Amino acid sequence: MDSSRLAALPFFADLPAAELDEVAATMSEVEVDAGSSVITLGDYGTAIYFIEQGAADVLSDGGEATQALGPGDTFGEIALLLTGERTATVVSRTAMLLLSLSDQDFQQIRPRVPELERSLRRLGVERAGR
Repeated sequence: MDSSRLAALPFFADLPAAELDEVAATMSEVEVDAGSSVITLGDYGTAIYFIEQGAADVLSDGGEATQALGPGDTFGEIALLLTGERTATVVSRTAMLLLSLSDQDFQQIRPRVPELERSLRRLGVERAGR
């Protein structure tokens, strides 16, 4: 994947160029149809997602929408870095194009992308505390 696609997302704006290239080399594209569950509460977390196109809703345990997500937003970091288990369900409102970083790929590049890990941990801790 071309690292310029990642650089266009706010989450990656401050990532050093070498780390951005490292992450881009491991990213996968995921196309999601409108109305699809992308992640499900309680499932084991195997990837972090970055929204390039489209919109989704974060659903609480009771199924009520608690947050709207759109281009530039990130989800899935809590399970991958903190709990192992998905803490919410995310359902697409529109067709979506996601950039995905699997747990396996993250573990392989982790020593070479310290800023990415720090940023994801900060985000996960902040969201888990809500």
